[in-house]
This record gives sequence, structure tokens and C-alpha cells, in this order.
Amino acid sequence: MTGTVVKSTGSWYVVRDAATEQLYRCRLRGKFKIKNLKVSNPLAVGDLVTFEPEQQAEGAAVITHIAPRRNYIVRRSVHTTGHAHIVGANLDQALLVVTLVSPTTSFGFIDRFLVTAEAYHIPVVLVFNKADLLDADGLAYQEEIAGMYRSLGYGSCACTASTGAGVEAVDALLDGKTSLLSGHSGVGKSTLINALVPDLDIKTAEISQFSDKGVHTTTFAEMLEVRPGTYIIDTPGIKELGIVDIKPAELAGYFPEMRALLNQCRYHNCQHVHEPGCAVREAVDAGRMALPRYDSYLSMLADDDNRH
Repeated sequence: MTGTVVKSTGSWYVVRDAATEQLYRCRLRGKFKIKNLKVSNPLAVGDLVTFEPEQQAEGAAVITHIAPRRNYIVRRSVHTTGHAHIVGANLDQALLVVTLVSPTTSFGFIDRFLVTAEAYHIPVVLVFNKADLLDADGLAYQEEIAGMYRSLGYGSCACTASTGAGVEAVDALLDGKTSLLSGHSGVGKSTLINALVPDLDIKTAEISQFSDKGVHTTTFAEMLEVRPGTYIIDTPGIKELGIVDIKPAELAGYFPEMRALLNQCRYHNCQHVHEPGCAVREAVDAGRMALPRYDSYLSMLADDDNRH
């Protein structure tokens, strides 16, 4: 039997059967856990798996095979130093919910997310929420930021999830896709999901009854059905999105506006910090590359913590 992992609690996984849509509470056969992957979770929401029902318990099963991933997105593991945590797998796109106020999402946080998505070939759309809290100047600034990212190939839309304004535009972006929904705690991601997913309480309760009953578990992520063929993967608010497995020499290649200039620097190993004849620094000085993006690059290169 084959299916998709729709929830992970670290020890148990809820899998939706591809043929019947029935949910199974699965455990992973031990051998997968010793694969030489430096990740804290061998299996992620969105993974396609083969599983075998267990005879002694109805609705229980054992996962016997994990299909190769089309893509995935990771962050640094909070629990295990030096390891990555797979946030979601087999994604069509990622939607990053950002807010300019209450709380303010920093450029550093946005750009780290974009770099990670670039590294794993996942398109990103920025969803600017809480537009109702902005005055005319704030809305103009939001459009300026959205325009900067649009010029780099990143789509965007604006909404106020609490009133439903603009939510239909977000819904249209999701149609027919599996989308990861991410963002800082407090940006209104849960409110947006409530507006997007019909009967959300019923769906989450149904999935929850297959996880560890009566045990407080940290849910890493959960896949929710918006409608048949359209799914969102809800992730816990990410406080820390560390760049994983990207070497300093490769970092500029994940900034689209820098990627176009890389063969124009005087030195082939230019790191675009203080080297003479650097095409990237010339572009920043001339206003062809946005200063906040360049600042984000320097911060990531130094591995500073500007994620908050």
C-alpha cells in the first residue's frame, strides 16, 4: 500500500492511503533511522511511502519504504546540533506569510527562507498579511518591498486573514498544488489557514486521533486538505531558520540578482565583500541591487543571527 505522510510527531506518523484516503497510524521500521543522513527526522510530512497494515491493531501500520524526494526544505534542528530538520517534502511551492507590523518580519528572515528554497528548487510566494494595520504610507512601503521581490522572480499578494480580505487570491495560488505555509509565530498563519481550509477543526481532529493519544507531542508539521488535489503543509512558527549545507562560496548563487553577475567579478573566487573589481558591490553602489538584500547576504556569509 502507498500513501502520503500527513503528520509527524517524531515517533509516530499519520499516513493517508493513496487509494482509499483512509488514515493509518504508522511507525517506521528501524533500519531507516540509521541511514547516513544528518537529519533529526528520517521522515517528513509530504513524503511518499509504502506501508503494511499491522494485523493486531486496526488503523496501525509499518512504513517499509520511503520514495525518493522530488525536493524538500530544511532548517537547522532545534534539538540536535549539526543536524538538519526536514520541514516538508515533495512541494510544489512555499508560501511565506510576512507582516510589516505586529510583528515585523525582518529582511534577514525572508531572505534566509528564500535562499533555502532556492537551494532546494522550491518556488516561493510572499503573502503579506495584516494589511488592515497599515496606513497609506505603510501600504506604499509594502508594495515597494513586494515590487523588489517580484523583480527577482518571487510572487506576492496581500491579505487580511482576520477579515477574509484578499484570501481568495491566496486560495487561487494554492489550487491543484501541495504548498508549504510558513512564517514567524504571530504573523497570522493560523488565521489564514482557518480562512482557507473548510471544516478545519474536523480535519485536524480526525488526524489528531491517529497521533499519540493523551501524550503531549511536538507536531513538526501537518498536511491539510483545502479540497481534493489541493493541500497545504502547516509548519510550526519558525523562530530560527538557519542556512543548512550551503558553503560560503555557493551562497551568492542562491541570490538571483547576484547569480547574474558572478562571471563579471575580477576574481573567480570573489566573495563580494571587499575584493576589488567586484561586480556585485558595483551593482549595490549603483542601486541595481537592493541594499537590504546585500546586507542579508553579508549576514548569512558571516552566519550572524538576523533571523528574528
